[in-house]
Amino acid sequence: MNTPTPERTKTPVFIAFVTNDDTRNIVAAIREDNPQATVEEFPAMVKIESPGRLVVKRQSVSDLMGRDWDLQEIHLNLISLSGSINETEDEFELYWGQAA
Repeated sequence: MNTPTPERTKTPVFIAFVTNDDTRNIVAAIREDNPQATVEEFPAMVKIESPGRLVVKRQSVSDLMGRDWDLQEIHLNLISLSGSINETEDEFELYWGQAA
C-alpha cells in the first residue's frame, strides 16, 4: 500500500480579490512572478489559480504600485483562497503539501 508523502502536489491553489485599482497591480505582480498561473476576470473579482504553488512578492507589488507596499495590505482586498499559507514580511505563499 502506498502512503502519501508530504511533498508538494500540483493540486491547484487559488486566490481571489475584489477588482479595484490596488488589485490590478497585485494581479500584475502575481502574473509576472507566477508564469504558470491562470487569471480569470469577472465584473467584481479576479481569481488566480496555479498548479501547486502561488507566491505574492512584496517587492514586485511595490515596484508596480510605485510605493512601499506592506504585504498585510493583501487582506484588504482578499475574497477567498485555497491552499496552505506561508507568510513572511516579503512573501505570501499558497501551496499544497510541505512548505518550501
